[in-house]
Amino acid sequence: MATRYDPFREMDRWLSNVRQVPAAPGLPLDLYRQGEVFVAKVDLPGVDPATIDIDVEDRTLTIRAERRREEAEDLQWLTHERPTGTFARQLSLGQGLALDRIEAAYSDGVLTLTIPVAEEAKPRKIQVAHTGRPASVETGSSEEAASI
Repeated sequence: MATRYDPFREMDRWLSNVRQVPAAPGLPLDLYRQGEVFVAKVDLPGVDPATIDIDVEDRTLTIRAERRREEAEDLQWLTHERPTGTFARQLSLGQGLALDRIEAAYSDGVLTLTIPVAEEAKPRKIQVAHTGRPASVETGSSEEAASI
């Protein structure tokens, strides 16, 4: 009896034998506005702070960091799931931000960027000058009227 060849079954069998590799690592972040600043918190666990590089060019903020692979002569990996290497993330920054006043801090594996709103982008009150006619003056005596 002849057996039928099913290409989909064969592909499924082939893919099930492939070692599962984690998806390309990213830099997960939270972004929110708090008052007059935007705050971005980027997860960078196990990253040496000296490898963190932050650049702003043409309203694009780029974050780069590196997590190095542990190396030792007698090291024998049993499983290696944590990604290593250089990671990067870019954010497009809108108008109205003070790019020259961005601050960065790294603590407990989290990079915190504080991006203030530019002064010219903040809402402000405009005072209205009163330019009406002068108030009428009550005249009491002719001397007071003459001095006015």
